[in-house]
Order: sequence, then structure tokens, then C-alpha cells
Amino acid sequence: MTSLTPKVSRGRGTFSIVFASVMLGLSLLFVACGGEGSAPTAGGATPTAAKPSIAAPTDLITPGTLTVGSDTTYPPQEFMDPASGKATGFDVDLITEMAQRMGLKADVKTANFNTIIDDLNAKRYDVVISALTINSDREQKVTLIPYFNAGQSLLVQKGNPEKIATVTDLCGKTVGVQDGTVELDTLNETNKTDCQGKGKPAIKLTVLKDQTEVIQLLVNKRVVATFQDSPVTDYYLQQNAAQFEVAGTVIKQALEGIAVRKTDTAMQKAITDAFQAVKADGTYGKLFDKWHLNPVQKITVIDRAAAYA
Repeated sequence: MTSLTPKVSRGRGTFSIVFASVMLGLSLLFVACGGEGSAPTAGGATPTAAKPSIAAPTDLITPGTLTVGSDTTYPPQEFMDPASGKATGFDVDLITEMAQRMGLKADVKTANFNTIIDDLNAKRYDVVISALTINSDREQKVTLIPYFNAGQSLLVQKGNPEKIATVTDLCGKTVGVQDGTVELDTLNETNKTDCQGKGKPAIKLTVLKDQTEVIQLLVNKRVVATFQDSPVTDYYLQQNAAQFEVAGTVIKQALEGIAVRKTDTAMQKAITDAFQAVKADGTYGKLFDKWHLNPVQKITVIDRAAAYA
């Protein structure tokens, strides 16, 4: 079985991100398929550490440390660097910079996406950053501070053999999606309104906890498409354009937020102020460029003030 995992570049060389033993053998895939894309170095090109400028909350799980929950299977926003064994990605870099503005060290811990909000409220983490789309269900449980804007998009085999253009073309077809995501909600709604609701066969959903394993389904041709956040789709396309392509356009663009417990008003203020600080000094833009997050690709920087205007 061929396997596909995210890769990052060190200089111009590449190495695999190994998430589990079943994912071994990536190098064979990229030799065979030709991994044209390159991703940022996990440990390089990060803006210089800034001096503390924001008052840090005192009620932390570990004094001097911002304990962060993140599902580290979601490149380019959060994934594991095999060289260091630590989390990396846009979200990880961003929360690290924000923690530094508070005089704190960020400790990013791998979390289960499907339970990540409940785990935050159980005080396993101080905050969560994990490509969390802001919606009413999540806002009932936590406060979400906007920091990013992304949509939903489909990844298919090169040549798009099933000629998929929209989610409604998926009726009767097998699709991979991560559990607990807004994309799963979209597919369930499509089944209700556009597939079974109109007498068509339902989308056959293969739902997994790990986004890396979802992509693996497409590699092994066990699904005709995967459905995920647009930056994730773009990332895998960049890594292996010889095997994949994007089907249709980005839909349902929405804000993503850093999650904080509703009762933790001190943390809410600190996160808001730290985010504004990294935007004001240009760090946010540098990280956006580092991780190849291009506004032209409909991944747009959003001001918090404008988000709720």
C-alpha cells in the first residue's frame, strides 16, 4: 500500500512527516509520482522572538506556559515535524508568537479534534488553535477569537475522472472527510437536501478521526474525493500535483477562531491583544507568506473589528 503524508522542506531537500507506522513509505510515493511542491521549513524563517508586551493571564495550567490544544494532522496549519517531534504549521507559529508577546512559552499538545472543545472546557488546555470554523454550535460552548478565514474544497484524483464540480455531484459516490468538521456537516446537509431529498442515492461517507488518513483514502483510490478546509486542499495539491487536483471552487468561506473558555475573560483579552500585536508589527503577514497562504487563493486575512461589522 502506498502512503502519503505531509512533507516539509529543509533547504531544497525533503523529508516525511510520520504520523503512524501505517504511514511509512512516503518517499516511494513521491519518487514514483514526483512531489513538485515544497512547504516551508518547520524550524526556519520564523520571525524573531519579540519582547513581552501583553499582560499574561495568571490562571494557567502550568505557570509561564501557554498550554495549547491542536489536532496536529491538518497541514499547513498544524502538523508534526519528524525531525523535532514537535508541532509545526501556521497556527503553531502564530500561537507561539502570541505567547511570546505575553512572556510565555507555547506548549502545543496533540488533541482529538472531535473532543477538543470539551477538553478545553475540562481545563486540559489554556486555549485551542486548530482551524476551528466559527459557528453557532461552537460559540455556545466557547469564545472564539477570529484570526483566519478559509473555505471548504474538494480534492480529487488528477484528471477528475468522476467529473466532480460541486458537492451535489457527490450523490451516490464515496467521499472521505474528517469527523467533527464543518465539511461533514455540509455533506450531511447535501445528502438531506440534494441527494436523498431529491430521490438520488446518498453520498457514501467514510469518516475518520485523522485528516492524514482521510487523504490516504484518496491516495489508495478508496474514495473519489476528500472534503476539507481549502488551505489543506491546497497544501496537498502543492505537495503532489501529479496525483491530485482541486474539483470546483471554494465554498462556504468562514472565519476560524482561537478557542478560549467562556469564563476565562483574562485569557480572552490577552489573546485578542496578542493577536492585534502580531498583526500590527508585521509578524502575521510574514507567517502568512511563510506557509504559502495566498489571499488570491481565497484564504483571506480578516480584521477582528471587521469580522462582526
